[in-house]
Amino acid sequence: MSALLETIARIRAEVCALHAELTRYELVVWTAGNVSARVPGYDLMVIKPSGVSYDALTPELMVVTDLDGTPVCGINTGSGGTVAWGNPDLSPSSDTAAHAYVYRHMPDVGGVVHTHSTYATAWAARGEPIPCVLTMMGDEFGGTIPVGPFALIGDDSIGRGIVDTLRASHSPAVLMQNHGPFTIGKDARSAVKAAVMCEEVARTVHISRQLGEPLPIDAGQIESLYSRYQNVYGR
Repeated sequence: MSALLETIARIRAEVCALHAELTRYELVVWTAGNVSARVPGYDLMVIKPSGVSYDALTPELMVVTDLDGTPVCGINTGSGGTVAWGNPDLSPSSDTAAHAYVYRHMPDVGGVVHTHSTYATAWAARGEPIPCVLTMMGDEFGGTIPVGPFALIGDDSIGRGIVDTLRASHSPAVLMQNHGPFTIGKDARSAVKAAVMCEEVARTVHISRQLGEPLPIDAGQIESLYSRYQNVYGR
């Protein structure tokens, strides 16, 4: 039981700290956006509370839920006692159902991020994929950043759209139509990196199109870039 408590405490601290990266890179405003992380070895996740300002976030405010998105504030030890954590008065992010759906259906995913970053969201508002016209995109996304279907918040429709779109793509980022980007990763830090890089390429490709038509990269070259970056670079 102590191992579970230590793991939850570590993940809550990591998730809290990673929210500061969203504001650092200007990917969110006010209380919008969220980071979540799977709790390794358990059917649990940690996510930002709903409606709490970024400068007020602390590890203790991060909400623990099961993989259906239901808050979990403790666990029965089986010997008549309960080990508790968290604040039962806090609600998880309004995007919790989407994050939970991703974790249930993509077992290799350890982190999910959602932002309304300006340029990526502008592409989402047009319902237009970001074409792979930069070697950075080949490296990080393995091709075009795809668009997912329009879906309303409130159930797991957004999560279903994320999973259905990303299963057919190398990309760790999807632009949910009329909504904004969601990114995934092996852990929460990787998902945050993908969100930062998604906004960077969204801005650069947008600016390029103001100057003229960006030059496409051959599909074979994209695969080569992606394979090298994912399997060789930095190792």
